[in-house]
Amino acid sequence: MRVSKAQAQANREHIVETASVMFRERGYDGVGVADLMAAAGFTHGGFYKHFGSKADLMAEASANSLARSLTSAEALSVQDFIDMYVSREHRDGRATGCTMAALCGDAARQSGDLKSAFADGIERTLQTLGDKYPHAADAPAGEGRTRMIDLLARAVGAIMLSRACPDDSALADEILAVCHAEMTASLPVTESPQDATQDS
Repeated sequence: MRVSKAQAQANREHIVETASVMFRERGYDGVGVADLMAAAGFTHGGFYKHFGSKADLMAEASANSLARSLTSAEALSVQDFIDMYVSREHRDGRATGCTMAALCGDAARQSGDLKSAFADGIERTLQTLGDKYPHAADAPAGEGRTRMIDLLARAVGAIMLSRACPDDSALADEILAVCHAEMTASLPVTESPQDATQDS
């Protein structure tokens, strides 16, 4: 039975979404094409109607999940980002959590296309949250971006270190608690417009 173009596109998107979840949960090498297609509800042979290789799917699925994470981050302040990201809920939700925390280590060993997908996702995240980073009016240009690179690296590292510990380990929680507290404390206290009006 012939599949319409619209249905073929919907099938492709479903495969990409399924792969995005499975890759974050198991890593790139922990997911085979046969298992992936079965989880998506399709036959193994149907994979190559949509993708040239597993590597192509890895890059597309990663770009997809990074874009979804960015959409969520757009509504957050930097403090909200810290609260959401450096949390036990995120640490335990590997399959639905941030692609950077789940797959950065794997991505470092993959193709240039996959690394480019990660670089683009990281860059967009830095732009989105860097613009929101609280800073004084006379702060040097680019300070928000510089501080956001530092903060993002610490947030991703905190989740990766915590996940490397057993789930019931006190250290797993300690890493999250310490990093969350230190990251929050590092945010500058800025004067609100209301405070400025009251002082004048």
